[in-house]
Amino acid sequence: MPHRRLAALAAAVVVVVAGLSVRALLPGMVAKYAGDLLYTLLVYALVVVAAPRARPFAVAAVALGVSWLVEFAQLTGVPAALSAHSTPARLVLGTTFNAPDLFWYAVGAAVGYAIHYSALTTIDRFCRES
Repeated sequence: MPHRRLAALAAAVVVVVAGLSVRALLPGMVAKYAGDLLYTLLVYALVVVAAPRARPFAVAAVALGVSWLVEFAQLTGVPAALSAHSTPARLVLGTTFNAPDLFWYAVGAAVGYAIHYSALTTIDRFCRES
Protein backbone atom coordinates (compact mmCIF):
# COMPACT_ATOMS: atom_id res chain seq x y z
CA MET A 1 0.00 0.00 0.00
CA PRO A 2 2.33 2.75 -1.17
CA HIS A 3 -0.26 5.51 -0.67
CA ARG A 4 -0.56 4.64 3.05
CA ARG A 5 3.20 4.71 3.45
CA LEU A 6 3.46 8.07 1.68
CA ALA A 7 0.64 9.51 3.77
CA ALA A 8 2.31 8.24 6.95
CA LEU A 9 5.67 9.71 5.89
CA ALA A 10 3.99 13.04 5.17
CA ALA A 11 2.31 12.86 8.59
CA ALA A 12 5.67 12.15 10.22
CA VAL A 13 7.17 15.25 8.61
CA VAL A 14 4.21 17.35 9.75
CA VAL A 15 4.56 15.99 13.30
CA VAL A 16 8.30 16.78 13.39
CA VAL A 17 7.65 20.34 12.17
CA ALA A 18 4.86 20.69 14.73
CA GLY A 19 7.16 19.41 17.47
CA LEU A 20 9.93 21.84 16.60
CA SER A 21 7.40 24.67 16.40
CA VAL A 22 5.88 23.80 19.75
CA ARG A 23 9.30 23.85 21.39
CA ALA A 24 10.10 27.22 19.87
CA LEU A 25 6.76 28.95 20.39
CA LEU A 26 5.02 27.62 23.48
CA PRO A 27 5.96 28.06 27.14
CA GLY A 28 7.49 25.43 29.43
CA MET A 29 5.07 22.74 30.49
CA VAL A 30 2.69 23.32 27.57
CA ALA A 31 5.54 22.68 25.13
CA LYS A 32 6.77 19.70 27.14
CA TYR A 33 3.46 17.84 27.24
CA ALA A 34 2.53 18.80 23.67
CA GLY A 35 5.94 17.37 22.76
CA ASP A 36 5.08 14.11 24.53
CA LEU A 37 1.83 13.83 22.60
CA LEU A 38 3.63 14.60 19.32
CA TYR A 39 6.40 12.10 20.15
CA THR A 40 3.84 9.29 20.26
CA LEU A 41 2.17 10.59 17.09
CA LEU A 42 5.56 10.40 15.36
CA VAL A 43 6.04 6.83 16.56
CA TYR A 44 2.49 6.11 15.35
CA ALA A 45 3.26 7.45 11.87
CA LEU A 46 6.51 5.47 11.69
CA VAL A 47 4.69 2.26 12.64
CA VAL A 48 2.25 2.88 9.77
CA VAL A 49 5.22 3.41 7.43
CA ALA A 50 6.61 0.04 8.53
CA ALA A 51 3.26 -1.78 8.56
CA PRO A 52 0.79 0.12 6.37
CA ARG A 53 -1.93 -2.55 6.61
CA ALA A 54 -1.91 -2.63 10.40
CA ARG A 55 -5.20 -1.75 12.02
CA PRO A 56 -5.43 1.52 13.97
CA PHE A 57 -5.83 -0.18 17.36
CA ALA A 58 -2.69 -2.28 16.84
CA VAL A 59 -0.71 0.74 15.67
CA ALA A 60 -1.89 2.77 18.67
CA ALA A 61 -0.91 -0.05 21.03
CA VAL A 62 2.58 -0.33 19.51
CA ALA A 63 3.12 3.45 19.53
CA LEU A 64 2.01 3.69 23.15
CA GLY A 65 4.12 0.69 24.13
CA VAL A 66 7.25 2.12 22.50
CA SER A 67 6.67 5.52 24.13
CA TRP A 68 6.15 3.98 27.56
CA LEU A 69 9.16 1.70 27.09
CA VAL A 70 11.38 4.70 26.37
CA GLU A 71 9.95 6.56 29.39
CA PHE A 72 10.45 3.64 31.76
CA ALA A 73 13.97 3.10 30.37
CA GLN A 74 14.77 6.55 31.74
CA LEU A 75 14.59 5.01 35.23
CA THR A 76 17.78 3.08 34.39
CA GLY A 77 19.94 6.11 33.65
CA VAL A 78 21.04 4.67 30.30
CA PRO A 79 19.12 7.23 28.22
CA ALA A 80 20.58 10.06 30.29
CA ALA A 81 24.10 8.74 29.76
CA LEU A 82 23.55 8.41 26.00
CA SER A 83 21.87 11.81 25.86
CA ALA A 84 24.86 13.48 27.50
CA HIS A 85 26.88 12.68 24.38
CA SER A 86 24.30 12.96 21.62
CA THR A 87 21.59 15.47 20.77
CA PRO A 88 19.67 12.91 18.66
CA ALA A 89 19.75 10.47 21.61
CA ARG A 90 18.43 13.21 23.89
CA LEU A 91 15.57 13.95 21.47
CA VAL A 92 14.64 10.29 21.04
CA LEU A 93 15.35 8.87 24.51
CA GLY A 94 14.99 11.83 26.86
CA THR A 95 16.88 11.97 30.13
CA THR A 96 14.66 11.66 33.20
CA PHE A 97 11.50 9.76 34.05
CA ASN A 98 8.37 11.89 34.47
CA ALA A 99 5.17 10.00 35.34
CA PRO A 100 2.78 12.57 33.76
CA ASP A 101 4.46 11.89 30.42
CA LEU A 102 2.79 8.46 30.43
CA PHE A 103 -0.63 10.12 30.26
CA TRP A 104 0.35 12.42 27.39
CA TYR A 105 1.75 9.49 25.44
CA ALA A 106 -1.64 7.79 25.82
CA VAL A 107 -3.34 10.95 24.55
CA GLY A 108 -0.99 10.94 21.54
CA ALA A 109 -1.83 7.30 20.80
CA ALA A 110 -5.54 8.08 21.08
CA VAL A 111 -5.22 11.05 18.72
CA GLY A 112 -3.29 8.91 16.23
CA TYR A 113 -5.93 6.20 16.48
CA ALA A 114 -8.76 8.70 15.91
CA ILE A 115 -7.09 10.22 12.85
CA HIS A 116 -6.11 6.85 11.37
CA TYR A 117 -9.51 5.25 12.00
CA SER A 118 -11.32 8.28 10.59
CA ALA A 119 -9.13 8.29 7.47
CA LEU A 120 -9.66 4.57 6.84
CA THR A 121 -13.42 4.90 7.39
CA THR A 122 -13.62 7.85 5.02
CA ILE A 123 -11.60 6.05 2.34
CA ASP A 124 -13.70 2.92 2.74
CA ARG A 125 -16.94 4.90 2.44
CA PHE A 126 -15.62 6.72 -0.65
CA CYS A 127 -14.63 3.43 -2.31
CA ARG A 128 -18.06 1.90 -1.67
CA GLU A 129 -19.81 4.93 -3.15
CA SER A 130 -17.65 5.05 -6.28
